[in-house]
Amino acid sequence: MRRLEGKNVLITGASSGIGEATAIKFGEEGANVAINYLHGEEDAQQVKKRLLTSCNALEASGCKTLLIQADVSRPEEVEGMFMEVLEAWGSIDILINNAGIQKESPSHTMSHDDFEKVIAVDLMGPYYCSMEAIRHFLSRDGEGIIINNSSVHELIPKPQFISYSVAKGGLENMTKTLALEYAGRNIRINSVAPGAILTPINPWKNDPDIKAKVESHIPMKRAGRPEEVAAVFAFLASKDASYITGQTIFVDGGLTLYPSFAENWSS
Repeated sequence: MRRLEGKNVLITGASSGIGEATAIKFGEEGANVAINYLHGEEDAQQVKKRLLTSCNALEASGCKTLLIQADVSRPEEVEGMFMEVLEAWGSIDILINNAGIQKESPSHTMSHDDFEKVIAVDLMGPYYCSMEAIRHFLSRDGEGIIINNSSVHELIPKPQFISYSVAKGGLENMTKTLALEYAGRNIRINSVAPGAILTPINPWKNDPDIKAKVESHIPMKRAGRPEEVAAVFAFLASKDASYITGQTIFVDGGLTLYPSFAENWSS
């Protein structure tokens, strides 16, 4: 039996990158997957097609799918998204807060609008979705799982991306606070924190020179693949992680290990 057989999962921002890889991985594990997207319906349709093809090849018994357009930064659209999934499937077992954006600017020149937009998507979006999920979980005796897509930048400062760093730092604390508050109600809440991953949000992946420079800072000397992050989401959503809550698992090739200390210069 696959680890997520028959589970209903909602994944935000699932039309590309880590969200796409996670949707396909959950399908392979037997889950029914609701694919949220904001723009790019054609991309979302392709994810659905890949997911169903993969499931059919594996003869998984789950793999019902939904495509849901919604802006997670708007609470009314989040509410509508949850209603759509619940009307179709009756329940949600797992929420993956994956949708995210980032904007680059020296901190002193970043516009208020750009700062607030990143906070709205990357922090308020997971908050709105988590509140809907928790209310649903509590309505059926409280069992449920939430997993947030954070970043190494919940820990490592990221100059010129202050809104992103602030959002991910807030997401770390939200994960821990909600995990503690609802642990006694059988609701597990964790985060996955990717490092440098080959996804569309990182355009350097298509520039060999810049990619090599990025990878020179990673102890494992390579960028990660979306599938490597998706595997950790699937683990945290499964019974294999049944005693884990309030944690962040870093999937970063060693970026959070203080790479400059690989050579002993400090003593």
